[in-house]
Amino acid sequence: MRTRTRLIAVSAATAALAAGTLLATAQADPAPTAAPQAVAPYLYNGWGNPPDPAEVQQATGVRWFTLAFVLDAGGCSPQWDGSRPLTGGADQETVEAVRAGGGDVVPSFGGASGNKLEQSCADADALAGAYQKVIDAYGLKAIDIDIEGDAYDDPATQQKTIDALKKVKADNAGLVTYVTFPSDRSGPDGSMIDRAADSGLTVDGWTIMPFDFGGAGQNMGELTKQATDGLKGRVKSAYGYSDDEAYRHSGLSSMNGITDVQETVTTADFETILAYAQEHHLARLSFWSVNRDRPCPGAYPNDDTCSGVDQDPWEFTKILAGYEG
Repeated sequence: MRTRTRLIAVSAATAALAAGTLLATAQADPAPTAAPQAVAPYLYNGWGNPPDPAEVQQATGVRWFTLAFVLDAGGCSPQWDGSRPLTGGADQETVEAVRAGGGDVVPSFGGASGNKLEQSCADADALAGAYQKVIDAYGLKAIDIDIEGDAYDDPATQQKTIDALKKVKADNAGLVTYVTFPSDRSGPDGSMIDRAADSGLTVDGWTIMPFDFGGAGQNMGELTKQATDGLKGRVKSAYGYSDDEAYRHSGLSSMNGITDVQETVTTADFETILAYAQEHHLARLSFWSVNRDRPCPGAYPNDDTCSGVDQDPWEFTKILAGYEG
C-alpha cells in the first residue's frame, strides 16, 4: 500500500512528461495486435469426428474457427459440402456454439474437392451473390476463399473470384477477406496475387498451405518459414509494399501431424511457426485441422480424426492461441 501511495504522489509535471514519452513511443513504433480472427484453425463438420468447439475454446483459449467448406449445391447455391443447408443444421449449431464461447467463425469456400462455386457460378456477380448469401446467413465479419487445383490453375476462375471479392468487400464494410492456396518450398505461384493487385483488390491475408512438399524427414518448421518468406516476396512485388507491409498481408495454414504425403509437422514445428509469425506480424495463422488435434488411440488411421504424432489433446491449437501478432 505504501508503494501505491508513493506512486500516486509523483508530481504532475513528471507524470505529464512520462505520458508524453509513452505517447511519442507509441506513435513512433505502434505495437500491433492481431485481429481476433487471425488465429482460426479449420474445423470440419463433414467427417473426422468433429470436436465440440466449446471444449476446444475452454482448453486452449482460441476463440475463432475457420469452418470448411462451402460448396455449390447446384445452380450457384451455397451449402456446406454442397449438401447441408446454411441454417437449421449442425453447421449453424456450430456457429452458435462458437459465438456462445466468445468467438466467431470464418466460413471457407472451396477446398480441394467438390463442386466449387468459384467454377460453377456463371460470372463474378453470381459468385458474389453466393458469397453474400452466406455472409447474410451468419452476419459474418470474415470469409476465406480456399482455391486449389484446377480452380486455382484457371486464369478465368481466378479473375472471377477476384471480381466477386471486390464486390462483396464494397458491399460489406469491414469484411475481412483471406485467400488460401497451395505452395511449394520457395513460395506459391504468384499469378492470383499479381492478378488481384492489377485489378485493385486488396486482400487482408494471402495465405499459403506450406505442406505436401514431398518427402518424409523434412524440417517442416523451417520449410514453412522458407515458403512464407517466398509468399511475402510475391505480395511485396505485386503491391509495392515494404517487407513489413507484405508480411502483414501474408499468412499460413499448416497441417498438424502427419500430412497427406507422410511429412510430419510436430508441436515443436508449431512453436517455430508461432515465433516466426510473431516476429513478422503475419495476418493469419491457421491449420488443418482441429479435428486432427488429438492423439490417436492406436495406429494413425488417416481419416482426419487424429494427428498421428505424440501430443496432448488440442496441443497444436493451444500453441497458436498464444499468437499476439
